[in-house]
This record gives sequence, structure tokens and C-alpha cells, in this order.
Amino acid sequence: MATDSWAQAVDEQEAAAESIGSLQIKEKPEENGTTANATDSSSGAAKSEAGEGGKSTDDDDKEDKAAQSLLNKLIRNNLVNTTNQVEVLQKDPNSPLYSVKSFEELRLKPQLLQGVYGMGFNRPSKIQETALPMMLAEPPQNLIAQSQSGTGKTAAFVLAMLSHVDPNNKYPQCLCVSPTYELALQTGKVIEQMGKHYPEVQLVYAIRGNKLQRGMKLQEQIVIGTPGTMLDWCGKFKFIDPKKVKVFVLDEADVMIATQGHQDQSIRIQRMLPKNCQMLLFSATFEESVWNFAQRIVPDPNIIKLKREEETLDTIKQYYVLCNCKEEKFQALCNIYGAITIAQAMIFCHTRKTAGWLAGELSREGHQVALLSGEMQVEQRAAVIERFRDGKEKVLVTTNVCARGIDVEQVSVVINFDLPVDKDGNPDNETYLHRIGRTGRFGKRGLAINMVDSKMSMNILNRIQEHFNKKIEKLDTDDLDEIEKIAS
Repeated sequence: MATDSWAQAVDEQEAAAESIGSLQIKEKPEENGTTANATDSSSGAAKSEAGEGGKSTDDDDKEDKAAQSLLNKLIRNNLVNTTNQVEVLQKDPNSPLYSVKSFEELRLKPQLLQGVYGMGFNRPSKIQETALPMMLAEPPQNLIAQSQSGTGKTAAFVLAMLSHVDPNNKYPQCLCVSPTYELALQTGKVIEQMGKHYPEVQLVYAIRGNKLQRGMKLQEQIVIGTPGTMLDWCGKFKFIDPKKVKVFVLDEADVMIATQGHQDQSIRIQRMLPKNCQMLLFSATFEESVWNFAQRIVPDPNIIKLKREEETLDTIKQYYVLCNCKEEKFQALCNIYGAITIAQAMIFCHTRKTAGWLAGELSREGHQVALLSGEMQVEQRAAVIERFRDGKEKVLVTTNVCARGIDVEQVSVVINFDLPVDKDGNPDNETYLHRIGRTGRFGKRGLAINMVDSKMSMNILNRIQEHFNKKIEKLDTDDLDEIEKIAS
């Protein structure tokens, strides 16, 4: 859990939203004179990450779920390919459980079906197979769903919102609350893409950078925003009549409760809504605190869980390289690069200082390198993500801020320049799994190379091996031919 005050960081960034041109919020006047912000999809929409307030230190990047989630959304173009089964606990256990294998079975409006296929969804993902029939049912059913980024959950609840909207009614009917305005903008981008052929449905952002005139009543049917502003628009300014809302979506619930004030604000919004309003809550994790929050927000829910263990080591070949110091690790890295052809690689460091040093050294050696770490400005981080996703840089050097959920199909090699450890110096097995899980995606073979520079780091590596019951082999010259086949 991050120790930094995310509430403060979000407040500062939202207050500056009007002056941040790189967010590409496109303003268009609506019939009632309000300003509806629509993301400029041609420029990648929200190109920012809610960070640590630009703070520059040599400490480890604080693991923060909001940053991870935003990065996942910015860089992911494919669904996670999971073989895990969905666990379902129904509100009415006697009711038949419906599951669909195609979007046609959902009897969607033609313009929405066109939008779904236009986004590249050929068939429902695991979570969508079970969740969509529940979300589209009449009468509406409430849902609590655990599903990590990349499983199609955003597309699922966006489809539900678009399906429930009556375009003839010019007032807010669906509210979606996200922990940060960047995450809200990413959800808005999905709505724009899926609703591309459904122009009668309009979208507006309840973020502090979007100033409306007092006394206005919104005519847009879907409102996406952060809890504080959404609460003000429903209560203080009365831009929204909460009693007319049909669907309330609370996304990234685990991030929400990690942010001071957001939990309380979300509950206050929920209390304003009619009893027959459909409540949909999504979370990547299901810790006790998340579960307690979900139960307060969502009455009589159906519950869907999709386990997170879809990231396995089965397709990833793991090696380690023995070194004596940081400089030797760098030299070993250069030797590996000289011996094999790499499509794209991610290199993980323990501190920002090390990441900056390594990126500089690699650049001096002539490598195309991108650096992503916590002290960078919002615009800089976004540009780095975009360039790496487009393949303009072949190497991404980063800290744990980028460890989770990033799927770039061209990434063939992950290098742990520093092994992941927790604050007590013990092996961080979960982070190790997420780090090396950036390769071996989509059923392809992957390669992970760990740099070991002391007895302590060798001990860490041995404990990681024991935890996963998976041997990590020492990298020898003889192995280069095999890893060349994987890496290229």
C-alpha cells in the first residue's frame, strides 16, 4: 500500500486539469450550453499517470494500485488470455446461471454490436461470458466482480451502461466513479469507442477541470468522474438528479478504498440513488477491506470471481547471471544484448536512482532506451508509455511502478537488474511473478534474466525458486543459442 497521500495528489492534479493540455480533453458545446468533455481518441486520450506528485527521491517507487491500473489501461491492447474458471455466487442460487459464448446471444442493439466488433472483441472473455447476462438482465441485477485488468471488465460495464441508456431521455442515467481522473478518462475512451455508432448517447466528465455554470442540468446520459466531483454534481450543485439514475458503476474499488475520502464519498453518492438503481462494483483484488466496502455499496449482489493466477511461469525460461557489483551487472547486460536479437525488453530496477543510471549507460552504448519512474511529470510518463507501445524504443527501464499488467506483445525479454524485495528485505514473490509475467504473454515463450550481485541476492533468488518450485538456471555461453530463439 502506498504511504503517499493519493487524495492530495489527485486533488492537485484535478485542480490543474484545465491547464494540462496534453490530456487532450476535447470540448464541444451541448444543447443545454454545458461543456461535455470528450477524449480525443486520435491522440491516445488520457496520456498521464496519477503519480507521486513529481517527488524525486532515491527511495523505491511506492507500489500504488492507481498507477498500475492506469498504466495497464494505457498500454494494453489485448485481453489477458486466462484459462481459469469463473466462480459465481448468485443472489438467488435457484435461478439458472446464464452464460454466453457470443455477443449475438446478448441481443444487443445493432449499433452497439458494431461497436463491440469494431474494438476487436470477437467473442466474450471469461468474465464477460458470465457478467454480461447478469448486467443486461431485466429486472436489473446487482453485481460485485473481482477481475484483474485485461480481462474485459471495463468493456463489460461500458456495454451494460450503453445498453440501459434511453437516448430519448436527455438527463444522466448512468454514473461511473473512478479513483483518479486519468482512470476516468480511460473509461471514457472505451465508451467513445464502443458507442462510436451510437451518437445519440452523450458523455460528460465529472472532474474538477470541467467547470459548469451553476443551475445547469446535464443532458448527457452518461457521467464519468471522480468521487468528490461526482458527489458535488449530485448534491451541492444539483447538475445531476440522482433519483433518475439507472446504473451506478464503481470501478477499481480496491484503489478507491486506498484513497483517503473516496470510500466515504462513494457511499454518500450511492445513498442518493433510487433503490432500483443497478449497482455494479469491480475490483482487481478481494481483500477483506474491499469486500466490506462492496457489501456497503451493493445490496443483494451476484458475485463473480476470476482468480488472478493466470500468470504462470510455464512459458517463461528463467536464468540468472552472477556478478559482483552494479557495473558488472551492466557489463553482463551489454554482453547479453550483443549476443542475441531482442524485439523489446523491460528492465526492472529497485530504485529510481539505479533506473536513471542504467538508462543513461544503455543510451551511451547506443541502445534505444525509455525510462519510466515516479519522479517524472505526468506528460513525460505518458509519452514514454506511448513511444514504447509504438516500438520507438526497444528497451523500457523502470521500477515497480510498471511491474503489473502491462501487455506489449513484442516484449520478449524481462531483466531483473535488481531482484524484487519487500520493505523488510524479503523476496517479493508476487512482484517477481508480475515482473517476469510481462513476457511469455499470449501463449508465446518468454525469457527472464535475473542479475545476482551478492550472497544476499543469491539467497533471495533461491527463496523465489523454492516458492514457485521452478528451477532458475545459471546463464552460460552455451545457453545463448536457445535464448536467441526465445528473445527474437
